[in-house]
Amino acid sequence: MKKITIESTFEVHDTIGELATPIQNLIQKASEARKKAYAPYSKFLVGAALELENGEIIAGNNQENASYPSGLCAERTAIYYAGAKFPNQKILRMAIVAGSTLNPTIKPIPPCGACRQALSEYEVKQNRPMELYFMGTSGQIAYSKSVENILPWIFDKTVL
Repeated sequence: MKKITIESTFEVHDTIGELATPIQNLIQKASEARKKAYAPYSKFLVGAALELENGEIIAGNNQENASYPSGLCAERTAIYYAGAKFPNQKILRMAIVAGSTLNPTIKPIPPCGACRQALSEYEVKQNRPMELYFMGTSGQIAYSKSVENILPWIFDKTVL
């Protein structure tokens, strides 16, 4: 038997003011997208914004449907749109703002498992790390240098 240790490292910033202005702007775009989310069932709104290497900012939000699981998460809405509109552009970073309309959400909310898998596909495809910034509706912001950092030992095309 052999043991394997996998570690993930994050930076946690107490306020948005600790981040560089371009990152603050990306988080603001994610926050604006969150406000337009369609989540009448869960009351949990999520906005995502990603920056492409050409400088384009693509935003998305979660879209629910009474016929679960027909909805789509904000992260996948944004990344699939970016892939459709700018298929050859690398994604530099993504910001995610998430939270309930019923209760305050002050801790960082990371992408769900399905979104982590979808994001990892794009990170592998572009052969370059994609930075992630995620937060609740207020409070701390978590930073990960890559998707692989939040989804170690990924399932990708090399196993197919």
